[in-house]
Amino acid sequence: MATAAPITGTPGTPGTPVLADLLPRATTRLGGQVRELALVAGGAALTGLAAQLSVPVPGSPVPVTGQTFAALLVGTALGARRGVASLGLYLLAGMAGLPWFADGTSGWTMPSLGYVLGFVLAAGLTGALARRGADRSPLRTAGAMVLGNLAIYAVGVPYLAAALHVPLAEAADLGLYPYLVGDALKAVLAMGALPLAWKLLGRTR
Repeated sequence: MATAAPITGTPGTPGTPVLADLLPRATTRLGGQVRELALVAGGAALTGLAAQLSVPVPGSPVPVTGQTFAALLVGTALGARRGVASLGLYLLAGMAGLPWFADGTSGWTMPSLGYVLGFVLAAGLTGALARRGADRSPLRTAGAMVLGNLAIYAVGVPYLAAALHVPLAEAADLGLYPYLVGDALKAVLAMGALPLAWKLLGRTR
């Protein structure tokens, strides 16, 4: 059997629930463990699926994909602990050979791997912010998405520079500036989607 997860805490405190906490909660310890594993694996699978929505950027080894948006949503919806576990699973399974990085690739030698490493950091950050109610209003959601993207670039761009043996400024030209407009559009989408999800569930502030 499963029961609805109790809603504890108030927005703005570390105890604030995230969207995943609203799912039915198992009544047994084993059931709870299965539920947690399913959430983690589901977030990784969603990111892998979104990674296949890929558009190459001329002159750059980093394509535009849906995985960045998925990683940020997974972190926000699952919370920091589950989000880090989910994106960590995505990273490790892809490095081990599961072809669910962008364009069905896998491994650990691609110059864009730093962005996937950044997904883990970003999921933890956005998940922690969601625990403080950052996904309840459009402006705070946008702020969380911006900070999550910054975390991804903070890892991805230096990694790209090291992998390609180019200066950091050139790596930014290749792997940062061409993506800012798309990131802004994704933030706008999240601004509408996440607060709306809470509103529909009757869990607004």
